[in-house]
Amino acid sequence: MDFTLFEEFRSFIIENNLFGSDKRVLLAVSGGIDSMVMSHLFLKLGTKIGIAHCNFCLRDGESDKDEELVKSYSDKNGVPFYTRRFNTKEYSKKNGISVQMAARELRYSWFENVRIENGFDFIAVAHNLNDNIETLLINLIRGTGITGLSGMRPVSGKIIRPLLFASRRKIEDYCNENRVPFREDRSNAETRYTRNKMRHLILPLLKEINPSIEETLTETANKLAGIDEIVSDYINGILKQLSVKKGETIIFNIEKLNDLKPGKALIFELFSPFGITGATSGDLIKVLGGNSGKQIFTRTHRMIRSRNDLIIAPIGAKKHENYRINSPEDLLLIPGIVSAGIVTRELDFKLPDNQKIACIDFEKVKFPLMIRAWESGDYFFPLGMNSKKKLSDYFIDRKYSLADKEKALVLESENNIVWIIGERLDERFKVTGSTSSILQIETGDRVNC
Repeated sequence: MDFTLFEEFRSFIIENNLFGSDKRVLLAVSGGIDSMVMSHLFLKLGTKIGIAHCNFCLRDGESDKDEELVKSYSDKNGVPFYTRRFNTKEYSKKNGISVQMAARELRYSWFENVRIENGFDFIAVAHNLNDNIETLLINLIRGTGITGLSGMRPVSGKIIRPLLFASRRKIEDYCNENRVPFREDRSNAETRYTRNKMRHLILPLLKEINPSIEETLTETANKLAGIDEIVSDYINGILKQLSVKKGETIIFNIEKLNDLKPGKALIFELFSPFGITGATSGDLIKVLGGNSGKQIFTRTHRMIRSRNDLIIAPIGAKKHENYRINSPEDLLLIPGIVSAGIVTRELDFKLPDNQKIACIDFEKVKFPLMIRAWESGDYFFPLGMNSKKKLSDYFIDRKYSLADKEKALVLESENNIVWIIGERLDERFKVTGSTSSILQIETGDRVNC
């Protein structure tokens, strides 16, 4: 059994091209049987590894004993050990998510930080064949698309799953034969959690109907994974035709989308990455057919109809801050400002024909300057005009979408708007024939404030 599982482990890595022999792999080890067996197999393989352990502080002294076991095992085998304690319940409460989801977010974020900081190429997690089947069935019960029925993948970015081929029974046999130390999480036997209900109650019943249920579902998932690749290629092609990305915002052309006569299935596949579910796909269809300004929210994104565009932006984004600018040099500290400085006006000086470059009469501004989000009631004198105009009216004239208006920032001097950043200068601060010094500022695609 030792030889069989190890050889399967090595073959699975090669067949799925998980990593090369020169790569360094960070193992996510909880102290449970799956991750401890994974560690044993990696040590036998001779790969350069490190071990990372999360202490979620959820089981009092039991959590500390898990950490002690993993640390002792790492030290005994000369493996670099990384650990961190989390206040998981506090994080769960603060973010309005379940404790299980909180633990997931915390561990994967921390694993990635450890990977980058310590030069590892991949993160290995110990999901096995049974975990994959349970995930498939849970997704099916909750409602999902083809991707959810395809199960876990051996490779997901920097995450690899080298035990995905192994049944829980094989892992247990290997553990017993090789006397691999591990700790049992007593909560795994409880049936109040969805996964445990699936493991201890539902799968045994399915096995009575089909004794080969594990193999059957695995084969089905593999077939669906192949179909999912075909569908994904099709969906990605549509996305390229219908949408453009501006920073964190995605803009869809509704007219082109409607030409496809999309039903709920296509809407789900296109927009599920933004939090749309089977249940909410109908709501999105109503937004697509509604008036400008109609919107819906998913758990992760806001979707707004703006004229012929559907604008998708992540929610919970950082709120605008006010930046106080005490000198031209301070402008360089602001994300999105490419360059800033004082330019002496020469006779052959030409104003750049670029909205993202502002040339301001330096003597007409007074420090400290301010960069802030625009507000209702703000007005300025658009370059080339001698009358003032409300910014709200200006944005309407310029056909700004709701999302564009929310991101608009202004440069201010003594409560006077100098520049709608990246858009238009105020007439009062323009460079004239009498200007001797110019404050020149260049922005990138967007100034983040």
